[in-house]
Amino acid sequence: MPPAPGDREARRKDVSEAVWHVLADKGFGGLTLRAVAAAMDVSTGMLMHYFPTKRALIAHALDLLEKRTAERPRRARPAAGLATVRAMLLDILPLTPGDTARNRIWVSSWDLSLADDGLATEQADRYTRLRSTIRPHLEAAHDLGQLPADADPEQLAATAVAFTHGLVVQALFDPRRFPKAVQITMLDDFLASTTLPRSNGRDS
Repeated sequence: MPPAPGDREARRKDVSEAVWHVLADKGFGGLTLRAVAAAMDVSTGMLMHYFPTKRALIAHALDLLEKRTAERPRRARPAAGLATVRAMLLDILPLTPGDTARNRIWVSSWDLSLADDGLATEQADRYTRLRSTIRPHLEAAHDLGQLPADADPEQLAATAVAFTHGLVVQALFDPRRFPKAVQITMLDDFLASTTLPRSNGRDS
């Protein structure tokens, strides 16, 4: 028998907490109805009222991960322009145990999303939203003269996200080579490179 409407809403938070517990412990590779049911000490049948398919469970987990990521503590936004861009990119990097755990979960979701067109589209939309949050601050940096006159803030936002997520992956796989200090130095070097005049690619 499905839960009553009031009971369903009351248990939704418990279900989400159990999903997050499994994600934090096993990543998306270990996310199954059986694992979530065990975390709640309930039957898989009960959970099927919330997640009738494995895809529904994964979609909920991705939404939950995005929500938890958005709600995490953030660095203060300092002066307009590149200083704020730096703070936003530092928030992405695995510089703390919590950020490392969150990034591990994100990376573990990629394989599942690449195998499902709908989930892949949702992931692409998440990256679009991330770029759109960074772009206005690059536009401010451009207006302040912190970037070359011909710099394209939209393209630079895409480059910044690509660089930062590439560094995330390397730091996750080789934390001894990419500890906190190295990650911050590399990010600062990247941002410094954006302030340099752009080459036209031809020999002088």
